[in-house]
Amino acid sequence: MRLNEYLSERQKLINEELDRYLPGEEEFPNILHKAMRHSVFAGGKRIRPILVMAGAESVGKDKELVLPTACAFEFIHTYSLIHDDLPAMDDDDLRRGQPTCHKVYGEAVAILAGDALLTRAFEVISANLSVPGVSAAAVARVVSIAAQGSGCAGMVGGQVADMEAEGKPADKDNMVYIHNHKTGALFRAALCAGAVLAGAGDSEVAALDKYGQYFGLAFQITDDILDVEGEAKILGKPVGSDEKNAKATYPALYGLEMSYRMAEENVAKAVDSLRHFTVKAEPLRQLARFLLTRSY
Repeated sequence: MRLNEYLSERQKLINEELDRYLPGEEEFPNILHKAMRHSVFAGGKRIRPILVMAGAESVGKDKELVLPTACAFEFIHTYSLIHDDLPAMDDDDLRRGQPTCHKVYGEAVAILAGDALLTRAFEVISANLSVPGVSAAAVARVVSIAAQGSGCAGMVGGQVADMEAEGKPADKDNMVYIHNHKTGALFRAALCAGAVLAGAGDSEVAALDKYGQYFGLAFQITDDILDVEGEAKILGKPVGSDEKNAKATYPALYGLEMSYRMAEENVAKAVDSLRHFTVKAEPLRQLARFLLTRSY
């Protein structure tokens, strides 16, 4: 299956499941549920839930086995975007081509919508207990994986380091920390979660974790490049915000040409991490290579 077909099929499935796991807009308190749905269904590539499914598929299990947890990772990601867009952080008006949550519903509701999505995520992970073939021990381990990937040891820690680095001279070690945590940690957690639920062995989980590390760095490098060279209409958000906020980025530290080379190196390392996997991991190989040509 070609990558675009693979992604399209899984995005459709994920969107159907996300709708099922979210409260309806008519449910009280309506404004909260409208805000949650506004942000979840504003668009997005669904990369993190796809990585959960790909992690399970790479070790020979069906994607349906991990669907609840896949949705949970999209909830975690969306909550982080809602909070990231707030005036106290990046103060963005657009996300995925749509007005950001706080621009539509106000800052207070946006904060609470993010909180609700984060807590909903762990409720949905627990729903994986009802899927035949998934052990309670695996679900418990995934709760820990998701918490570490999204919390102070992962995404949130990276976000704080990113904010503290604004306006300061770019520092290589600090920038790598930011990207490994703010972006890469949730990618790694998603892959490992899918593999653990599928009963993968420790060596397989470790290899997928390594893939996620290199994939995350390549993703962030290309994201930094797109903030310089991309088109706002395609990206669905303004370009140049990193420079405006004086953020530590690869182009700022290394220049565009070297950044491209570093992205290529990390993609190659990500693909090499899967050398002991069968053709079932081919979507992950293709997804890593796609990063070098993406425009959004």
